[in-house]
Amino acid sequence: MIQDRLTNTFSALADPTRRAILARLALGEASVNELVEPFSLSQPAISKHLKVLERAGLITRGRQAQWRPCKLEGAALKDVADWLEPYRRLWEERFDRLEEHLRMLQSEPAKSADRTASAEQVKSTRQTKVKGKRHD
Repeated sequence: MIQDRLTNTFSALADPTRRAILARLALGEASVNELVEPFSLSQPAISKHLKVLERAGLITRGRQAQWRPCKLEGAALKDVADWLEPYRRLWEERFDRLEEHLRMLQSEPAKSADRTASAEQVKSTRQTKVKGKRHD
């Protein structure tokens, strides 16, 4: 089964260790040994994570003499950002509408108090009129 790039990217991002590796690589290139340091994982375990990230196109590995730096590749992350953009706009619009609704509700007690006072005045007036009617 052939998986699309976005599926591979999300699959790679699903693991917290891989996300932490990407966060480290966002600061600059690093060797496998440098990437192993903050984790309580073996070098082979980190290497497996790196292979997943590499297959997803999130990192590349180079070679400079004895040093094999890993580098973050932003193109795959841009694909994710592009895919998420319509959803971000949707949620921002919904939050804006919610904020507007909450503002309306917060101003509502003053309006509600005015309506209650008006309703009580109407009720009082009706009661006065009813009491004042003659039943002959």
